Amino acid sequence: MVRKALLHLKKSDPTLRAIIERIGPFRMSYSPPEFHGLAEAIIYQQLNGKAAETIFNRFAALAGDPLTAEGILKLTDDQMRAAGLSRQKSAYLKDLAAKTASGALDFASLANLPDDEVIGHLTQVKGIGVWTAQMFLMFSLRRENVLPTGDFGVRMAMHRHYLDSERAKAAKSMASRNGRKRRIKLPTPAQMEKIAKSWVPYRSVACWYLWRSLDMKTM
Repeated sequence: MVRKALLHLKKSDPTLRAIIERIGPFRMSYSPPEFHGLAEAIIYQQLNGKAAETIFNRFAALAGDPLTAEGILKLTDDQMRAAGLSRQKSAYLKDLAAKTASGALDFASLANLPDDEVIGHLTQVKGIGVWTAQMFLMFSLRRENVLPTGDFGVRMAMHRHYLDSERAKAAKSMASRNGRKRRIKLPTPAQMEKIAKSWVPYRSVACWYLWRSLDMKTM
Protein backbone atom coordinates (compact mmCIF):
# COMPACT_ATOMS: atom_id res chain seq x y z
CA MET A 1 0.00 0.00 0.00
CA VAL A 2 2.66 2.50 1.03
CA ARG A 3 4.59 2.50 -2.25
CA LYS A 4 1.39 2.88 -4.26
CA ALA A 5 0.15 5.66 -1.96
CA LEU A 6 3.38 7.65 -2.19
CA LEU A 7 3.48 7.36 -5.97
CA HIS A 8 -0.10 8.61 -6.17
CA LEU A 9 0.43 11.52 -3.76
CA LYS A 10 3.67 12.69 -5.37
CA LYS A 11 2.16 12.51 -8.83
CA SER A 12 -1.09 14.27 -7.91
CA ASP A 13 0.24 17.09 -5.71
CA PRO A 14 3.59 18.89 -6.31
CA THR A 15 3.44 20.59 -2.89
CA LEU A 16 2.96 17.29 -1.10
CA ARG A 17 5.66 15.70 -3.25
CA ALA A 18 8.18 18.21 -1.91
CA ILE A 19 7.07 17.49 1.67
CA ILE A 20 7.35 13.72 1.17
CA GLU A 21 10.82 14.02 -0.33
CA ARG A 22 11.95 16.19 2.59
CA ILE A 23 10.45 13.98 5.35
CA GLY A 24 11.45 10.64 3.88
CA PRO A 25 9.93 7.19 4.51
CA PHE A 26 6.38 6.77 5.79
CA ARG A 27 6.54 5.40 9.33
CA MET A 28 3.10 5.63 10.94
CA SER A 29 2.90 3.69 14.20
CA TYR A 30 -0.24 1.60 14.67
CA SER A 31 -1.95 0.17 17.74
CA PRO A 32 -4.43 -2.73 17.95
CA PRO A 33 -8.11 -1.76 17.47
CA GLU A 34 -9.02 -2.73 21.02
CA PHE A 35 -10.64 -1.34 24.16
CA HIS A 36 -7.29 -0.45 25.74
CA GLY A 37 -6.34 2.03 23.02
CA LEU A 38 -9.60 3.94 23.20
CA ALA A 39 -9.53 4.08 27.01
CA GLU A 40 -5.96 5.36 26.88
CA ALA A 41 -6.98 8.05 24.37
CA ILE A 42 -9.62 9.32 26.82
CA ILE A 43 -7.07 9.50 29.64
CA TYR A 44 -4.63 11.43 27.45
CA GLN A 45 -7.20 14.00 26.23
CA GLN A 46 -6.24 17.62 27.01
CA LEU A 47 -3.15 16.68 29.02
CA ASN A 48 0.53 17.05 28.22
CA GLY A 49 2.44 13.83 27.66
CA LYS A 50 4.22 13.56 31.02
CA ALA A 51 1.16 14.31 33.15
CA ALA A 52 -0.99 11.96 31.08
CA GLU A 53 1.61 9.20 31.35
CA THR A 54 1.77 9.55 35.14
CA ILE A 55 -2.02 9.40 35.49
CA PHE A 56 -2.27 6.51 33.05
CA ASN A 57 0.32 4.48 34.97
CA ARG A 58 -1.47 5.10 38.29
CA PHE A 59 -4.79 4.16 36.76
CA ALA A 60 -3.46 1.03 35.04
CA ALA A 61 -1.95 -0.09 38.36
CA LEU A 62 -5.50 -0.16 39.75
CA ALA A 63 -7.51 -1.29 36.73
CA GLY A 64 -4.96 -3.60 35.12
CA ASP A 65 -2.73 -3.28 32.05
CA PRO A 66 -3.97 -3.70 29.39
CA LEU A 67 -7.11 -1.84 30.40
CA THR A 68 -10.35 -3.81 30.17
CA ALA A 69 -14.00 -2.94 30.66
CA GLU A 70 -14.19 -5.32 33.62
CA GLY A 71 -11.12 -3.82 35.26
CA ILE A 72 -12.54 -0.29 35.04
CA LEU A 73 -16.03 -1.19 36.19
CA LYS A 74 -14.70 -2.71 39.43
CA LEU A 75 -13.17 0.63 40.50
CA THR A 76 -14.95 3.14 42.70
CA ASP A 77 -15.17 6.84 41.88
CA ASP A 78 -12.83 7.57 44.79
CA GLN A 79 -10.20 5.18 43.40
CA MET A 80 -10.39 6.81 39.97
CA ARG A 81 -10.04 10.29 41.44
CA ALA A 82 -7.09 9.12 43.56
CA ALA A 83 -5.34 8.07 40.35
CA GLY A 84 -5.63 11.66 39.14
CA LEU A 85 -8.67 11.41 36.88
CA SER A 86 -11.21 14.21 36.84
CA ARG A 87 -14.84 13.47 37.59
CA GLN A 88 -15.61 14.00 33.90
CA LYS A 89 -12.96 11.59 32.61
CA SER A 90 -13.98 9.02 35.18
CA ALA A 91 -17.53 9.25 33.82
CA TYR A 92 -16.26 8.88 30.25
CA LEU A 93 -14.24 5.77 31.11
CA LYS A 94 -17.14 4.23 33.02
CA ASP A 95 -19.44 4.88 30.06
CA LEU A 96 -16.94 3.30 27.64
CA ALA A 97 -16.56 0.28 29.90
CA ALA A 98 -20.32 -0.12 30.46
CA LYS A 99 -21.13 0.10 26.74
CA THR A 100 -18.36 -2.40 25.95
CA ALA A 101 -19.45 -4.84 28.65
CA SER A 102 -23.08 -4.69 27.52
CA GLY A 103 -22.15 -5.27 23.87
CA ALA A 104 -23.42 -1.87 22.72
CA LEU A 105 -19.84 -1.16 21.65
CA ASP A 106 -18.37 -4.12 19.80
CA PHE A 107 -14.71 -3.73 18.89
CA ALA A 108 -14.67 -6.99 16.92
CA SER A 109 -17.22 -5.60 14.45
CA LEU A 110 -15.48 -2.30 13.76
CA ALA A 111 -13.06 -3.65 11.14
CA ASN A 112 -15.99 -4.59 8.91
CA LEU A 113 -17.77 -1.22 9.08
CA PRO A 114 -17.30 1.75 6.74
CA ASP A 115 -15.63 4.83 8.19
CA ASP A 116 -18.81 6.82 8.87
CA GLU A 117 -20.39 3.90 10.73
CA VAL A 118 -17.27 3.42 12.86
CA ILE A 119 -17.44 7.10 13.81
CA GLY A 120 -21.13 6.79 14.65
CA HIS A 121 -20.48 3.65 16.69
CA LEU A 122 -17.65 5.18 18.72
CA THR A 123 -19.19 8.59 19.32
CA GLN A 124 -22.09 7.01 21.20
CA VAL A 125 -19.63 6.91 24.10
CA LYS A 126 -19.45 10.01 26.29
CA GLY A 127 -16.16 11.83 25.78
CA ILE A 128 -15.44 10.37 22.35
CA GLY A 129 -15.92 12.92 19.60
CA VAL A 130 -15.39 12.79 15.86
CA TRP A 131 -11.67 13.62 16.14
CA THR A 132 -10.95 10.75 18.57
CA ALA A 133 -12.93 8.38 16.35
CA GLN A 134 -10.96 9.53 13.30
CA MET A 135 -7.66 8.93 15.11
CA PHE A 136 -8.89 5.41 15.92
CA LEU A 137 -9.70 4.91 12.24
CA MET A 138 -6.24 6.03 11.18
CA PHE A 139 -3.99 4.59 13.88
CA SER A 140 -5.88 1.45 14.96
CA LEU A 141 -8.04 0.36 12.03
CA ARG A 142 -5.41 1.55 9.52
CA ARG A 143 -7.92 3.26 7.26
CA GLU A 144 -6.12 4.95 4.38
CA ASN A 145 -8.49 7.74 3.39
CA VAL A 146 -9.33 9.70 6.57
CA LEU A 147 -9.24 13.52 6.56
CA PRO A 148 -9.64 14.90 10.12
CA THR A 149 -10.89 18.39 9.28
CA GLY A 150 -11.00 19.32 12.97
CA ASP A 151 -7.36 18.49 13.61
CA PHE A 152 -5.31 21.59 14.44
CA GLY A 153 -2.05 20.19 13.05
CA VAL A 154 -3.51 19.26 9.68
CA ARG A 155 -5.24 22.64 9.43
CA MET A 156 -2.06 24.51 10.34
CA ALA A 157 0.02 22.53 7.84
CA MET A 158 -2.51 23.17 5.09
CA HIS A 159 -2.43 26.87 5.93
CA ARG A 160 1.36 26.91 5.83
CA HIS A 161 1.87 24.89 2.66
CA TYR A 162 -1.20 25.73 0.55
CA LEU A 163 -2.02 29.36 1.37
CA ASP A 164 -1.48 31.69 -1.59
CA SER A 165 2.07 32.91 -0.89
CA GLU A 166 1.66 36.23 -2.66
CA ARG A 167 -1.50 37.01 -0.72
CA ALA A 168 0.27 36.02 2.49
CA LYS A 169 3.18 38.33 1.70
CA ALA A 170 0.84 41.20 0.94
CA ALA A 171 -1.09 40.66 4.15
CA LYS A 172 2.16 40.47 6.13
CA SER A 173 3.39 43.69 4.57
CA MET A 174 0.14 45.50 5.35
CA ALA A 175 0.10 44.21 8.92
CA SER A 176 3.70 45.36 9.36
CA ARG A 177 2.81 48.87 8.24
CA ASN A 178 -0.09 48.89 10.67
CA GLY A 179 2.13 47.59 13.46
CA ARG A 180 0.10 44.40 13.88
CA LYS A 181 0.95 40.75 13.42
CA ARG A 182 -0.78 39.03 10.54
CA ARG A 183 -3.72 37.02 11.78
CA ILE A 184 -3.64 33.37 10.79
CA LYS A 185 -6.88 32.18 9.25
CA LEU A 186 -6.94 28.40 9.21
CA PRO A 187 -8.75 26.64 6.35
CA THR A 188 -12.37 25.63 6.73
CA PRO A 189 -13.47 21.99 6.35
CA ALA A 190 -14.70 22.80 2.83
CA GLN A 191 -11.32 24.29 1.90
CA MET A 192 -9.55 21.28 3.37
CA GLU A 193 -11.71 18.87 1.37
CA LYS A 194 -10.84 20.82 -1.78
CA ILE A 195 -7.09 20.78 -1.06
CA ALA A 196 -7.19 17.05 -0.28
CA LYS A 197 -9.33 16.04 -3.24
CA SER A 198 -6.34 14.86 -5.26
CA TRP A 199 -5.06 12.78 -2.34
CA VAL A 200 -7.99 10.34 -2.43
CA PRO A 201 -7.80 7.42 -1.61
CA TYR A 202 -4.71 8.03 0.56
CA ARG A 203 -5.60 11.07 2.65
CA SER A 204 -4.45 9.42 5.90
CA VAL A 205 -0.94 9.05 4.49
CA ALA A 206 -0.94 12.67 3.35
CA CYS A 207 -2.04 13.83 6.81
CA TRP A 208 0.81 11.96 8.45
CA TYR A 209 3.24 13.87 6.26
CA LEU A 210 1.51 17.15 7.08
CA TRP A 211 1.91 16.45 10.82
CA ARG A 212 5.57 15.61 10.31
CA SER A 213 6.10 18.75 8.23
CA LEU A 214 5.33 20.75 11.39
CA ASP A 215 7.69 18.54 13.41
CA MET A 216 4.70 17.41 15.42
CA LYS A 217 4.78 14.13 17.32
CA THR A 218 2.48 11.61 15.64
CA MET A 219 0.96 8.49 17.14
